[in-house]
Amino acid sequence: MEFSRQEYWSELPFPPPGDLPNPGIKPVSAVSPELAAPVCCSARYNLAFLSFFGFFVLYSLRVNLSVALVDMVDSNTTAKDNRTSYECAEHSAPIKVLHNQTGKKYRWDAETQGWILGSFFYGYIITQIPGGYVASRSGGKLLLGFGIFATAIFTLFTPLAADFGVGALVALRALEGLGEGVTYPAMHAMWSSWAPPLERSKLLSISYAGAQLGTVVSLPLSGVICYYMNWTYVFYFFGIVGIIWFILWICLVSDTPETHKTITPYEKEYILSSLKNQLSSQKSVPWIPMLKSLPLWAIVVAHFSYNWTFYTLLTLLPTYMKEVLRFNIQENGFLSAVPYLGCWLCMILSGQAADNLRARWNFSTLWVRRVFSLIGMIGPAIFLVAAGFIGCDYSLAVAFLTISTTLGGFCSSGFSINHLDIAPSYAGILLGITNTFATIPGMIGPIIARSLTPENTIGEWQTVFCIAAAINVFGAIFFTLFAKGEVQNWAISDHQGHRN
Repeated sequence: MEFSRQEYWSELPFPPPGDLPNPGIKPVSAVSPELAAPVCCSARYNLAFLSFFGFFVLYSLRVNLSVALVDMVDSNTTAKDNRTSYECAEHSAPIKVLHNQTGKKYRWDAETQGWILGSFFYGYIITQIPGGYVASRSGGKLLLGFGIFATAIFTLFTPLAADFGVGALVALRALEGLGEGVTYPAMHAMWSSWAPPLERSKLLSISYAGAQLGTVVSLPLSGVICYYMNWTYVFYFFGIVGIIWFILWICLVSDTPETHKTITPYEKEYILSSLKNQLSSQKSVPWIPMLKSLPLWAIVVAHFSYNWTFYTLLTLLPTYMKEVLRFNIQENGFLSAVPYLGCWLCMILSGQAADNLRARWNFSTLWVRRVFSLIGMIGPAIFLVAAGFIGCDYSLAVAFLTISTTLGGFCSSGFSINHLDIAPSYAGILLGITNTFATIPGMIGPIIARSLTPENTIGEWQTVFCIAAAINVFGAIFFTLFAKGEVQNWAISDHQGHRN
């Protein structure tokens, strides 16, 4: 439906900035960029930046153990598990660093370490759908806030749990997973009330890009803390940062524009009017129509496929750098983080580009979601395969792996936010469903990769990369064929779909 500027202002509870509209202005949509509330100091962008730092903390809490664990384990225990391949020459001479050795050491073999690292996902997968349901009913602010707060508290107790034994540490990591499991569904539920349709890509890409930057910063920073202090301070530092973020989140954020204390009337009306035809007033969740929805399963397949590559690299990239390409540990920490810096930048820029294509150039939501998903899944697949076939060329290997992970950032404006397009009222529940399936690769992908690389040869890693690339391509094609870009009939009470 089209509104003139005069008609638009006549619907608002406050007067327009001038007696009469400019007659030269063309009729525009009520959610068009010409009538958008200012970005600077706006409540919706404040939410985006606070959630950005929330996911920064979230991923810092998630990945810090993978670095600290190297310093927690007695090197004599891991010597017999050494799987370094000598197919490639030593890349450079080891760098001598003054290493603090005051942290306690534990005699954990490779299998035990695998259980410790993997236990997180067993908690994480449980709270996805319940988290989405609770957020859709009660709001996401407290759920997301306490999810990260609980994870931060558990992180502070990690050194104590390690002293109690492997069982206590595995249980603690599973509890951290339970806390983090509600965060993404809760954030999606909040954005269903806060993000105008033509700003979704920008706002959500800013919000979730914090996860990538958290990985970039926490990997090398955890290494520095381990070297110059000891591994216990890794958990104390990030745990305290998480508590500080929680206090800011509780004080500055509201579940909806209606309950926000400092939002301007103009911005509130802009957000509410843009979402007017998209939200449902149904009290019950339409579970059966939802689970029969092919567009939902298109997101499930894409999310599963993308995460297969993401978790495989997140877990095993440092191993590949160390045991195959044979970078020393200092270079390894930095180079393992570089790909995620590229992904972070790509997420921010692709979010801007996606919404500009929709708002300024009138490309359909479906077209944008399809194209960005294709780039973000097929592009990484190509460079991932290429990285496996260039042998011991260190520079090209690092470059291709970086490009592969960077291009994955396009998916943040593709399938990753398509839940809000097809069912904004149930976006938290939908993300809980898709992320439940998408957590499975984090549990089995690295195990399969390990089983395929017993000798750590380049040929074995080629197989790992080709499998991940094939899964990525399949997910991209499936999403392209069956995705939708408008609100589905089952997602709104009057069963009249609203198209962007």
